[in-house]
Amino acid sequence: MLWRGDFQNARQLLQALARRVERKPRKASPAAATAPVDAFNQHRQAQSRRARILAMLLLPLEADYSVPLRRAPDLRQACLEAYGPGDTPSVVSLRELLGLIGAHEWRRKGVAVAALGDRIHPHYGVFAPIRGEYVGLVATTPLSATTLAFDIGTGTGVLATLLARRGIARVVATDQDPRALACARENIARLGYAGQVEIIQADLFPPGRAPLVVCNPPWLPARPSSPIECAVYDPESRMLLGFINGLAAHLTPQGEGWLILSDLAEHLGLRSRAELLAAFDAAGLKVLGRVDVRPEHPRAADASDPLHAARAAEVTSLWRLAAK
Repeated sequence: MLWRGDFQNARQLLQALARRVERKPRKASPAAATAPVDAFNQHRQAQSRRARILAMLLLPLEADYSVPLRRAPDLRQACLEAYGPGDTPSVVSLRELLGLIGAHEWRRKGVAVAALGDRIHPHYGVFAPIRGEYVGLVATTPLSATTLAFDIGTGTGVLATLLARRGIARVVATDQDPRALACARENIARLGYAGQVEIIQADLFPPGRAPLVVCNPPWLPARPSSPIECAVYDPESRMLLGFINGLAAHLTPQGEGWLILSDLAEHLGLRSRAELLAAFDAAGLKVLGRVDVRPEHPRAADASDPLHAARAAEVTSLWRLAAK
């Protein structure tokens, strides 16, 4: 549906559609309880259906990204940050436009990161460090060296900045997404660590070896349905296994690899602990230790969440790995 009326009325229509889509089905009997992996798949299917339906409400955009509707806000800067310069009129879903507003506000205001004592400003399409427990693990685990570190899949640059703040003389941060590279460069420069942190476009590892190699890959082995989900879902554990299999070749003697990983996939039946340990062994790695932390995000305590049992049991770990 292409909406040409009042912008605020379009928002109300979208809210009404969302309420219809989100109507909860009748409670299943105890005998119909599903396995965790089935509950996860059903949850993702429901999310996909909801996104598809809500994306059907379209609004027009002028070539300069202005919205030619009564009571429409000025979204030109938000669209420019997400899409780049415009040159022709177009249409876009209202749901996506509202997402752009949220992304623009996060970029403008930033996300507070307690371990940094400052704010990180995520760009559109780059995953924001809103789950502080994994940052806290990197902030408190004793460093094995302070000369050089690699940050694999840097995203916003939060972990690279934190390593530099902890006294690592040189940090090489990699990512293959141009949005993430631009975001990391901007954050690192704004926080005053451009002289310590080098940003490189690479699929996983930069050239050479380092005494410390850090990676926080997507935690769930599933297919993402949008670019932003690439920070959450890792198809066939490609990034996770790529890091594990390449780590030994990029560590200096006595070097450490820090793998930050939630065990949510294990509780959902998507990956077992035995499979993870077997991957370490096959890659010629040994476990030096592990630091665990419980999640602090609200979903862990939300009993209405369809994945509540798995989220309530979740633990995020920093695995300290070394070559055998």
